[in-house]
Amino acid sequence: MKRIFVSSVQKEFAKVRKQFKRFVSKNPALRRLFDTFVFEEDVVACDRRTDELYIDELRKCDIYIGLIGKEYGYEDADGISPTEREFDEATRLGLTRLIFVLGKNDDGRATKEVAFLRKVSGALIRARCEDESELLPEIYASLDGLVFEQGCYRIGPFDASLCDGATLDDIDDDKVAWFVDRARRLRNADIEEGMDVESVLRHLKLYSPGATGGLTNSAILLFGCDPQRFCMSSEVKCVQWHGQERHKPMLSYQIYKGTLFDMADAAVAFVLSKLDLRVGTRSKGPEAPREYEIPVSAVAEAVINAIAHRDYTSAGSVQVELFSDRLVVRNPGTINPALSKEDLFVEHASYPNNSLIADQLYQTKHIEKFGTGLTDLIHDCRAAGLKDPEIDDSRSEFVITIWRPDPASAGAATANNPQINKVKDAEIIALMLSFPHLSIAGLANKLQIKYSELRYRIDHLKHAGILKREGARKNGRWVLTPEFAGCAADGQAICTINLALEPELEARLEKIADKRRVPLETVMSQLVEEAVERMSSRRGESAEKL
Repeated sequence: MKRIFVSSVQKEFAKVRKQFKRFVSKNPALRRLFDTFVFEEDVVACDRRTDELYIDELRKCDIYIGLIGKEYGYEDADGISPTEREFDEATRLGLTRLIFVLGKNDDGRATKEVAFLRKVSGALIRARCEDESELLPEIYASLDGLVFEQGCYRIGPFDASLCDGATLDDIDDDKVAWFVDRARRLRNADIEEGMDVESVLRHLKLYSPGATGGLTNSAILLFGCDPQRFCMSSEVKCVQWHGQERHKPMLSYQIYKGTLFDMADAAVAFVLSKLDLRVGTRSKGPEAPREYEIPVSAVAEAVINAIAHRDYTSAGSVQVELFSDRLVVRNPGTINPALSKEDLFVEHASYPNNSLIADQLYQTKHIEKFGTGLTDLIHDCRAAGLKDPEIDDSRSEFVITIWRPDPASAGAATANNPQINKVKDAEIIALMLSFPHLSIAGLANKLQIKYSELRYRIDHLKHAGILKREGARKNGRWVLTPEFAGCAADGQAICTINLALEPELEARLEKIADKRRVPLETVMSQLVEEAVERMSSRRGESAEKL
């Protein structure tokens, strides 16, 4: 990294120096190449003369930028200003010097400043500017030109740049093998079966051997044993908030690390485990239809795109926030300069910020490469009856908001679609009483919902005092709490008794089901639901008395 020293009369160019330092620190490419010294921000109070501090800091720098204005500035005992002293020292040290002059002519310029300007060789003057609004763009352009003029500064995109200190020992062979198998099956990838890890990485342009070669950053992020050792900000923070604002305590909070594939799958699973899932009947086939309140494709598109296109030189991380009314995914970075915000809402060419990363995520079908991601997301949300997603790129981050359904509209949609019904607590209780020794994983399989969702729902039922687990972990059983069993003890709610221990009651239930011409599970669900409602009513009355 090269260090830049900005020299000028302090008062005259204070604003310009601060703006320049901020620009370099926030520019994804320049901040990897340059560190800027600005006296007001980079020097702490100490018992030394300021002119000595200036010169000492200059000697630690590689590039000198001189700003010449109207004023000559403070003069030392020899009548020389710090700005001229710094220029002389930079010349002696042989630093790269870039000089910028404010003002097209010398009208109003101090006499000594005019003399100093004449001293500066014309070949060193990069630009003369009428005012400060022109000055900063000229400095940026000159610095950008310097990047290409001097080969030692030449760089490529972050994902294609070499990862300092990384070797093939830092690559997880199993992850590469997984990738090859998936890419061959899903995309018919041109990767020969049985290729060794080094050959695969060379084929993917993620590795080049030799003294000037090595592993790219994308190789480590995609297939590294410990990617965060080389890129600490490569992580996804997922949080579920209670309500529509950020208020602690958080309902759930996870930080996912590992490869980009690992983080993408984990973050999507986190969101889906918190969304409502509606499971239908098998009337139209052997598989019961399942629909999340936000389409899986929309969740995946928002999360994986954030991981694929974020700015990995930033210290920020991808953040996934689930509120009661919306899903918000934010990542450090901006829209590719080749596109505008409006372009994202129509068909457009693909301009990935990290081409090598996008290539490999495409091979595993995590993303597409045709610029249709956001348009597909909007289409899927509309098909699910949701409001259009919103995009915000007004700050140094890209934010996409996907709205959850309104409670009223969600209920109407379920009522109008008899094929899709949300799994109710009563159905969960009925199944647990029918199979009291079955594990949560087994129950989730029968209900055809995610294990994590069922675990959350069961924890809620246990906390509400409705059911509990008795006995050892492996050989235990699910039973109703005495309070709940008593609330549902009338003859019509016989399913609240553990049917596995009372086979004669199960026979009575079957008769009820035959009489009503409905499945046994339907009778159980209805009766348990009645019991739940009775218990809720009783608890409400108790609360009012208190």
